[in-house]
Amino acid sequence: MDHLPLSDIPMLVSALNFLLRDEIFDNLDQICYCYGIEREEMDALLHSGGFRYDAPHNHIL
Repeated sequence: MDHLPLSDIPMLVSALNFLLRDEIFDNLDQICYCYGIEREEMDALLHSGGFRYDAPHNHIL
């Protein structure tokens, strides 16, 4: 995946869950680092769509 769909929150959630489930990333922090996005910015984007990162289960709710 070359980039994350930051302007489409449902697609972003789908992409993040895919990356967490099927790729080499162990957590959201690693994804943010790889794609050059501040974690606080990612949390704000997710929150704007009513989503949040569930660290214990390692997916976006």
